[in-house]
Amino acid sequence: MKHIIGGNPPPSAPPANPQVKSVTIDEDSAGQRLDNFLMRELKGVPKTHVYRIIRSGEVRVNKGRASADTRVAVGDVVRLPPVRVSERAEQKTQAMAEQVAAQATGRVPAKAFPVLFEDDHFLAVNKPAGVAVHGGSGVSFGVIEQLRMARPQAKFLELVHRLDRETSGILLVAKKRSALKALQDQFRERETGKTYLALVLGAWPSNKKVLDKPLHKYLLAGKDGAADAGERRVKVVAKDDPDGMPSLTLVKVRAAADDFSLLEVTIKTGRTHQIRVHLASEGMPIAGDDKYGDFERNKALARGVGAAALKRMFLHAWRLQCNHPATGERVELRAELPPELSTFLASALPGAA
Repeated sequence: MKHIIGGNPPPSAPPANPQVKSVTIDEDSAGQRLDNFLMRELKGVPKTHVYRIIRSGEVRVNKGRASADTRVAVGDVVRLPPVRVSERAEQKTQAMAEQVAAQATGRVPAKAFPVLFEDDHFLAVNKPAGVAVHGGSGVSFGVIEQLRMARPQAKFLELVHRLDRETSGILLVAKKRSALKALQDQFRERETGKTYLALVLGAWPSNKKVLDKPLHKYLLAGKDGAADAGERRVKVVAKDDPDGMPSLTLVKVRAAADDFSLLEVTIKTGRTHQIRVHLASEGMPIAGDDKYGDFERNKALARGVGAAALKRMFLHAWRLQCNHPATGERVELRAELPPELSTFLASALPGAA
């Protein structure tokens, strides 16, 4: 059943954590793989080092060796060896601590986002454009921090997945560790259905339905101090490129004209900026996309088309299907276009809404 509902002095020695620690697994941590538990517990320790200390037997579960895929259970005692973290990681950890302090002192504003679905296991909110899903990379706070401030009684609130800052729509938040694991497993195994509405520049061919193009993440080169120097970007690469990650996007035309096409876009893989890069690689970028779009057209769109202007990227997480983490029942969630997009669409592509 289905329900719809970011001449120097010599470097100093890396900071050290010289103490062996023993951690007892509680209910919130139960069910995690050992490697995932360690990455959360040993903040700032490189992933390669985490796997090395597991393989070497320095990490013990109930005094015995364990593999990376061992599932920890309530009451298990995990031995954590002394570890070292890089200065950069230490700075990141400090920044995270400052974010936590900001929440504790009330500098993160509480906000109740529109709720599309909620029960004891998870909730789905309708995220507005322009809001990050979490703090970091120059952003003090995001949806998850604001939700936690708005719900001080909640014992557990964690993001199940992510949306780009400028993308609006459905965002899942787990209320239990078991729900987080179950839902994230579905995302990883491609058992969820995620469909977006995107308005692109140009007339999309109705027979162009499958975009199967590997993607590669890289950092923008630039002079120090440049606004975009070091920013993350993604590009399409050749099928045989060793750095390419398989990426599959399905496209259905909902409405089209010479200047614009409204597309239903379903992603089968969840790569960074996947929809934006795949559509732009066909010569029809998303309207308002400030990273991969047509910048001159974007300026014109911001001034207005007909009676409406577009001042954001036209990409919206419209529909999401998943199996309920407790019952297994198929759930379908929908978030209709926000007013700023539906108003622009009525002017740019009459009859498409």
